[in-house]
Amino acid sequence: MKEEKDYIQDIAEIRSMMERSSKFLSLSGWAGIMAGIYGLAGAYIAYNVYDFNPGESGYSGTGSFSSGMPEIIILAITVLALALITAVYISFREANKRGEKLWNSTSKRLSVSMAVPFLTGGILILILISKGLMVLAAPFSLIFYGLALYNAGRYTYQEVRTLGCVQIFLGLTATYFVSYGLLIWALGFGVAHIIYGIYMHYRYEK
Repeated sequence: MKEEKDYIQDIAEIRSMMERSSKFLSLSGWAGIMAGIYGLAGAYIAYNVYDFNPGESGYSGTGSFSSGMPEIIILAITVLALALITAVYISFREANKRGEKLWNSTSKRLSVSMAVPFLTGGILILILISKGLMVLAAPFSLIFYGLALYNAGRYTYQEVRTLGCVQIFLGLTATYFVSYGLLIWALGFGVAHIIYGIYMHYRYEK
């Protein structure tokens, strides 16, 4: 009986080692929570400080790019940079706790899988903005971000893939209901991230 328990423990340890080598498990729920807070703050500033509402007719023309879009683009880049810096910092701390390296073959594969839809979506959004199609910026950012997360789900927690599906759904919804684009963007990048982060924290980190 004791030998059987030892075998089961050995198998569990081997399985855990294989999972750590093939999955990036240093993601923290706190990174999701902070990303959500940054997203909500960015949406609030865009709407209340810069009067940005891409669903309004005033944002459908190319003139909006020169009058207000540079500030919005800088704000969006700032939100993204804060989220990425926070995620890297927290992941680095979690990796140290596990005695692992943050930058390894698995994290490299994860980064590449996210980079392709990320960069493609970013370039496409800039093209749309330059053509005066600002109403599609928020929906497309959700869709391509969702695709990036869905790809990343192969190399990390399955919940990341689920979050990606949520972002894609919200992006498609925002594409149809363009007048609610900013609100749906706030739901995707803000509320969904916070809910995801809280769930991940209590499931894997408590």
